Amino acid sequence: MRLRALLDTDALGLRLLGGDDELDRTVRGVMTTDLRDPSRYLSGGELVLTGLAWRRDATDSEPFVRILAGAGVAGLAAGEAELGDIPDDLIEACRHHRLPLFAVNETVAFATITEYVVRQVSGERAGDLAAVVDRHRRLMTSGPAGGGPEVVLDLLTSDLDLRAWVLSPTGRQIAGAGEPLPGPVGAALAGRHLAATRTGRRGPHRTAVEGTTYSLFPIRNTGRGAAPASRDVRESVLSDWLLAVEADAGDWPAARLDLLQGVTQLIAVERDRRDAARTVRRRLAQEVLELVQAGAAPTEIAARLRVAAPVLLPGLGSAPHWQVVVARVEWATDGAPGAGTGAVGEIAGGPVAQALLEEILVDPAVTGPDTADRIAVAHTGDEAIALVPLPAVSAPGTGTGTGTGTEDTAGAGGAFGTDPAAVRQQDPALHADVLLAAVREPLAAGLADDGRLTLGVSAAVHSAEGLRGALEEARHARRVAAARPGRVCAAGHHELASHVLLLPFVPDDVRRAFTARLLDPLRDYDTRHRAELIPTLEAFLDCDGSWTRCAARLHLHVNTLRYRVGRIEQLTGRDLSRLEDKLDFFLALRMS
Repeated sequence: MRLRALLDTDALGLRLLGGDDELDRTVRGVMTTDLRDPSRYLSGGELVLTGLAWRRDATDSEPFVRILAGAGVAGLAAGEAELGDIPDDLIEACRHHRLPLFAVNETVAFATITEYVVRQVSGERAGDLAAVVDRHRRLMTSGPAGGGPEVVLDLLTSDLDLRAWVLSPTGRQIAGAGEPLPGPVGAALAGRHLAATRTGRRGPHRTAVEGTTYSLFPIRNTGRGAAPASRDVRESVLSDWLLAVEADAGDWPAARLDLLQGVTQLIAVERDRRDAARTVRRRLAQEVLELVQAGAAPTEIAARLRVAAPVLLPGLGSAPHWQVVVARVEWATDGAPGAGTGAVGEIAGGPVAQALLEEILVDPAVTGPDTADRIAVAHTGDEAIALVPLPAVSAPGTGTGTGTGTEDTAGAGGAFGTDPAAVRQQDPALHADVLLAAVREPLAAGLADDGRLTLGVSAAVHSAEGLRGALEEARHARRVAAARPGRVCAAGHHELASHVLLLPFVPDDVRRAFTARLLDPLRDYDTRHRAELIPTLEAFLDCDGSWTRCAARLHLHVNTLRYRVGRIEQLTGRDLSRLEDKLDFFLALRMS
């Protein structure tokens, strides 16, 4: 509870004598004392009640108040029964230390105030707040007058002193009361929530991040857009929101836990309303996709794009450039802990990928639930396809008028760790690796040991003629990403001019035979002699065959390096001074 709530209750007989600008302090308990130094009994946040028996003369007030302020108490309430009016020296000391001071009427017992404060800060208060939340639920379900999840989060903060945030599966903040949650903390909380959910544990999940304990409550999507009676947690784990509360719910009474469950249901209603707003954008994307895949005339596709542009980019004066992003979520054949009873083959990958792609395409630096209103995502089979409009694309060497596009975006953001906000500021075009940089950790936790997300991004195009090529380009890029190790992988169009475009299309039996012929002799030798020939080969090729640079990287003498390379050539019958043999080894390592 807050200090100002004490003044709103006439039965307490409190009169404010100073500190009116500090009334938003939180009261965590109450203590009655007449000790000159009660510091050993204080833990911070208390409302201290005193009858002033400790005061002998005016000089006693300053040290007493200094001790209270140092202990972090919320406020001081002094009784008028002993001295009548509160002494001026006490009022001045409280003003000096910015400690709120109340006068307690002599007709009011300290026990009355203590009982009131304890009731307000105890679990019994949850029942009172539950009634408020229930009224708010009725408002939200009957229309938009409820004010959204921020209102109920404000209630948790003001009435239960609980700081809480609504987070997406990637840790992006959707709603919160007070200070926003730092991005890395949100991502860590989302990752731990997803990992706990995949193991089948029931919420709330308790965890600590940077020394702070949080309780994580799942927000189930039970609205019109939700799958009916999901039999497998993997159908929803990557799309459900969560409520993060800065508190340890392990010792909460049942009434408070029930209250928080009611809050999650309330937020789920709001999510259903906001998901419904995506229906138009999804339908637009589906119509354009069907026209493109059916080989419709460019004029027909262009007409549909003109309808989509004002919806996705309101106020845009001219037709935008477009990019296509393709995503696919795949699950392993064998089930995993917490996977439920449904067969893997029955999991519909398209809707999962669609919801996930809608989240990934939101700038992680932007908070709020409505930042995805420029994204239109359709799904077909197990594949999700996003049509993303760009107001403008300007980069050196950009070619945006062809079906595949030729702009070079690798330098702007083609590496993990690049700041997504900085890249978007330089160039509004989407970059494959940047899309996943901020969400890789939580998504990997949700995919666990049996799921994979692969994503491909096309170049930007500015005409209907280029859209079909952009779709194929994004699909090729996704196949390149699928050939890489890891749970979450992405590839952009700029990689399609590299040898990596060819590798995903090499048949598995050819791949195995090629790599085994070149690398198995080296692996067997390493196993028997611990010779590290494979790492030596990788470093030698990475150093472009430079003996001195490779020896320095491996911390070897050049003669030792020459011996190892000679052994590699002897075991494989290849010559590492020849370009053709270097290339074969390079490709074998890439495909292994």
